[in-house]
Amino acid sequence: MKYLRQLMIVLIPYLIGTVLQLTLQLPIPGSVIGLILLFLGLQVGIVKVEMIEELCEFLLSNMSFFFIPAGVGLMTAFGVLKGKWIPFIIIVVFSTCLVWTVTAYMVKFLRKGRINE
Repeated sequence: MKYLRQLMIVLIPYLIGTVLQLTLQLPIPGSVIGLILLFLGLQVGIVKVEMIEELCEFLLSNMSFFFIPAGVGLMTAFGVLKGKWIPFIIIVVFSTCLVWTVTAYMVKFLRKGRINE
């Protein structure tokens, strides 16, 4: 029952974000709006970390399971990628480095001004 309550706390902002996206015809996906709403709820204090901590730990520990559909989708698209491996690998390497860099600067920015923990 505890996990169900925590799941609902995470899914309600997702639902609100999806409804907002559909009603206002926003170009941002509803799931992203939901993540922003959850983040704002955590920042403001409406949602406490302790309220969703166990569910988040469970999801993070099983994250590899959620990549199975993407891997299967990639396997079924081998015909589409035929002859385009070099550009594909370049894009993957470039985007990975870009994500690493942006993440590093965001962590540095968000930790700026905080007392060392």
